[in-house]
Amino acid sequence: MSDQADKPLGFWGCWALVVGTMIGSGVFMLPAQLAPYGLLSFGGWIIAGAGSIALALVFARLAARTHCNGGPYAYSRQAFGDFTGFLMGWAYWLSFVLGVPVIAIAFVGYLGVFVPALNGNPIAQIATAIALIAVFTAINIRGLKEMSVAQIALTLLKIAPLLVIIALAFPAGTTANIPAFNPSGEPIIAVLAATTLIALWPFTGFEVVTLPATNVKDCEKTIPRALIAGMLAVVVIYLSATAAVMLLVSPEQLAQSTAPFADAARALGPWGPNVIAAGALVATAGAINGLIFTCGQMPMAVAADQLAPSWLATVTKRDTPYVALLLSAALASLLLVLNYSRGFMGAFAFLLKMATSLGLIYYVVVSIAELRHSARSAKGWASVAVLGIAYSLFAAFGSGVEVLMWGILLMLAGVPLYFLFRRQSTAAATANPPS
Repeated sequence: MSDQADKPLGFWGCWALVVGTMIGSGVFMLPAQLAPYGLLSFGGWIIAGAGSIALALVFARLAARTHCNGGPYAYSRQAFGDFTGFLMGWAYWLSFVLGVPVIAIAFVGYLGVFVPALNGNPIAQIATAIALIAVFTAINIRGLKEMSVAQIALTLLKIAPLLVIIALAFPAGTTANIPAFNPSGEPIIAVLAATTLIALWPFTGFEVVTLPATNVKDCEKTIPRALIAGMLAVVVIYLSATAAVMLLVSPEQLAQSTAPFADAARALGPWGPNVIAAGALVATAGAINGLIFTCGQMPMAVAADQLAPSWLATVTKRDTPYVALLLSAALASLLLVLNYSRGFMGAFAFLLKMATSLGLIYYVVVSIAELRHSARSAKGWASVAVLGIAYSLFAAFGSGVEVLMWGILLMLAGVPLYFLFRRQSTAAATANPPS
C-alpha cells in the first residue's frame, strides 16, 4: 500500500497527461489548415475521432495487462521481439521530437497577438520557440511530481477558452460563414483521407500516459480509465469547437489566419482575441510539457532494456532522465531552425505531417500486436484492433507518397542504430560478465 502511495501519478495526473498532450497546437491551429477543404473537412475530424477512440481502446487493453514502462515500445517488443520493439521506440521518440517544434511554432503564433514585434520576424520567433522548449525541459528535469502538477493546472486552464468559443457560437455565429462542401474539387475520398491525416495530429499523444506505468498508482486500472475518459472528453471538445469557429469566422479569413480561435473571439469585443490567445498559449504550453516528458521517458525505457546506450537512462535523484531530455530538446531546437526557412505555416505543416506519418506506423504495429493477442480469445477486442489498423492505413493514404516515404526512411534510419547498440551491449556484457 505504501508503495502505491509513493507513486507520483494518480488518475487526474494521468487524465491531464492524456487531455493536456492532445489539446495543444492542433485544435488551435488546424481550423486554418482545414479551411481549404470546406465543410467536408468536418468528415476528417469525425473519422479521426472515431479512429482515435478505437486506438485508445487498443492501448487501454494493452496497458491493463502490461505493467512495464515504454508504452508502444513495450507492447511491440513483447509481441514481436527486440528488433520491432526498438524500431517502434525509435519512431515514437522521433515523432515526438518532431512534434515539439510544431507546438513551439503554434505557441509563437498566438504570442504574436500580445507581442506584435514577433509577427514577420523569423529570428525573434525562433528564439522565443527555443526558449519555450528550454523552460519545459527544465520543468521535466525537476521531477515527475512537478511535471504532473504543471500538467493538471495547464490542462484545466486550456479547456476554458475552448468552452468560451463554443458558447459564443450560438449567439454570435452565423450560418453565412459555413464554407462550401468541397471547394477544392478533389475526389471526396482523397479529401477525407487528407483531412483525416491533418486532423489526426490533435488526437495523437494520448498514449503518453502508458509510458511511466511503474510510476502510476494501480496502473492496470488507472491508465485505461484515464485513457478512455480523456479521449471521450477531447472528441466532444474538438468537434464542438471546430463547428463554433466555422460559424464565427468566414472561410476566406480562416484560410489566412495564424490564430483562428483569436479571430473567432472578436465577436466578444476588442478584448476577446487576447483572452482566447492567452488560452491558446496555455494549451500549447501544456501540450509541449507532455511531449517533452515523452521525449525523456521513451529513450529511458529502451535503454533500461539494454537496446540503447545506458547513458540515455541516466536519471536525477528524482528519477528524471535528464540526459535524454536534454538530447531531445537540442534536436527539436535544431529541427525548428532548419525548417523555419519554409515560413511560419510552412514549417508547421511540414513538421506536423512528418510527425504524424511516424505515428501512423507505430499505431498500426501496436494494433496488430493486440489483434494477434485477441484474435482467438476475444473477438470483440480483435475487431477494435482491426478498426485501429484500418483507420491508421486510411490516414496514411491521405499523407501522400512524399510524406509516407519520409516517415518510412526516418524509421529505417533506426535499423543500423539497433545493430550498433546491440553490438555495444554484447561487447559490454562480455567484458563485464555477471559475478
